[in-house]
Amino acid sequence: MITVLLVDDHPVVRMGLRGMLEADPRITVAGEAGSGDEAVARARQLAPDVVLMDLRMPGGDGVSATARILAERPESRVIVLTTYENDQDIVRAVEAGAAGYLLKDTSVADLVSAVAAAHRGETVLSPSVATRLVGRMRAPAAETLSRRETEVLALVARGLTNAEIGRRLFISEATVKTHLLRIFGKLGVSDRTAAVTTALDRGLLPPLNRTPGHSP
Repeated sequence: MITVLLVDDHPVVRMGLRGMLEADPRITVAGEAGSGDEAVARARQLAPDVVLMDLRMPGGDGVSATARILAERPESRVIVLTTYENDQDIVRAVEAGAAGYLLKDTSVADLVSAVAAAHRGETVLSPSVATRLVGRMRAPAAETLSRRETEVLALVARGLTNAEIGRRLFISEATVKTHLLRIFGKLGVSDRTAAVTTALDRGLLPPLNRTPGHSP
């Protein structure tokens, strides 16, 4: 019997996962948690074989919870189950020791197979996640943004215009445009929106809720 701990801050999601997994006679859900901190405590109490871990939750995110659980119980296997698949999230999860990274549109059969495979010690990845990881490994190393370029792009991501960025950083609007053109060249993009999106995917900026579309 494979014991599973479900970690998700939405009770209805946990209920659905429990029903899907326990339909397979090899799997039993030993417990549930609704936050990263609770996941660590429940894993310590229940010693599950597999943990299905949501990525973004209150009370400690899934990546930090994964690292903490595996530090205490390395024999457990953690599978991230999330709606997010940007490069930064994937790499952080893998570096924390996750045995798998699945998206929430994964079929029931594939989810059950992934739990069993992780329990056997295998790595399980959604096809799109595997493609992103391979592409990241094959891509040439991206040029690093300078501190000032990072500051400019972070303000672009917050929706500021070139004039507003210039006032905030005490530089001219022309200098802002020069920084943006250098950023575009380093990231291989041609506009502000693509620059922000690419920088987020590569982990050069923290996750944000707003992506502007002003011209440079």
